[in-house]
Amino acid sequence: MLLTAIIIYLLITVAIGAWSSKLVKNSNDFVLAGRQLPLFLSASALFATWFGSETIFGASSEYLEHGLQGVIEDPFGGAMCLILFGVFYLRPMYKMNVLTIGDVYKNLFGKRVEFFASIFMIPPYFGYVAAQLVALSLIFTTVADISISTGIVISACIVVFYTFLGGMWAISITDFIQTTLIVVGLIWVAVLVAEKAGGVMPILESAPEGSFQFFPESNPISWLNYIGAWIILGLGSIPSQDIYQRVMSAKSERVAIRSTYLAGAFYVTIGLLPLFIALGAKYLYPEIYLENNQLLLPEMVLRHSGMHVQILFFGALISAIMSTTSSGLLAPSAIISENLIRPYFGKRLKDKHFLWILRFNIISVAVIATVMAQWKTNIYELVAGASILMLVSLFVPLTAGLYWKKASEMGALMSLVFGMIAFLGFSSMDLPFYPHLPALLVSALSMIMGSYLFPLKNNNHDTLSKN
Repeated sequence: MLLTAIIIYLLITVAIGAWSSKLVKNSNDFVLAGRQLPLFLSASALFATWFGSETIFGASSEYLEHGLQGVIEDPFGGAMCLILFGVFYLRPMYKMNVLTIGDVYKNLFGKRVEFFASIFMIPPYFGYVAAQLVALSLIFTTVADISISTGIVISACIVVFYTFLGGMWAISITDFIQTTLIVVGLIWVAVLVAEKAGGVMPILESAPEGSFQFFPESNPISWLNYIGAWIILGLGSIPSQDIYQRVMSAKSERVAIRSTYLAGAFYVTIGLLPLFIALGAKYLYPEIYLENNQLLLPEMVLRHSGMHVQILFFGALISAIMSTTSSGLLAPSAIISENLIRPYFGKRLKDKHFLWILRFNIISVAVIATVMAQWKTNIYELVAGASILMLVSLFVPLTAGLYWKKASEMGALMSLVFGMIAFLGFSSMDLPFYPHLPALLVSALSMIMGSYLFPLKNNNHDTLSKN
């Protein structure tokens, strides 16, 4: 019965993708939904950006092992990213009216920075999508007798199909439906867990000592790592195409700004529910021992709840993960098409050709992510790694380009390259703090040094974007 319900839900999602393909007339429709999304679609799409495998599977597992300090990155850092984007980054970028964040780098610094920023932006998405495929596979292996490898391939095929057809329109419409399921499903399960435990307090009181400690110990290294956890998603995902395409799909700047605030508040509140459910599962059913703690929530629901709860819970899980996966597929596909292919072949090809290039890029990204998913199956690490790579290379040039009038092309290039090199070097060392912290400092210093050593030849490198 559960497997049948999941299959029906997946068929409905695919059907929505097929229907939404009618709304796609050009590449702008495919990538940004023609900039026509109302508030409810825009906010739900932003909420669903990361509310997938990491928040439900990865964060709940991390919380049981390390308490609140283990989940600072997500959901707290994710919510901070949405708020910061709305406050500091949205207005100048929305006014540019461009298709990708790669185009933003082009407007700020020129074609060379656009090229390198695009090259640096694409690889992190492979790990990001791989994490979502692993999560979907975990669900399929839980409810059906298939291997993780087979589940990964099935997951990729499903998400590729409806994203291939409808692009951002398919993502936005399915996100609204999926967000509704996520919220209803998680609240329902949380209420049932609390009722079985005799209330919320017995569950909270069962938590190990230190589980609710939000701030670190009072020593410099602990605070450095605490800040490092906040900025992985909090700053690292700001220069990302998946955030950009969801925000810029809103029908107006005002709607876009409201969407970021709503999504951020919603993200941090709903994001705490999986942590509570996981703690409740450990309290109620200590006999559930799993080598992979990421499976705790689905195992609890399967063993100790009725069919209607199982259908709702697994529907919510699949909804969360599919929405995140589809966006993760579209983001690098758009960057490849618009910032790596169009600059060199734009005069020879029509927009309808780029629409098909976008679609075939989705397949290519999915294939690479599928291979990565077979290789590494820790969801939290896959997602964190993706955001860190963008943090150490892309964050500083974007911020400086928007807010520092002396930011130059060479400064941006040095920041991109030296930040990434520094991170790779520091990662090979046994440091007491996160390697992305000194790498981010190197990126910032490189931006400053490059801009002073190689200043702007003229002072009009997109002045509008700085106002």
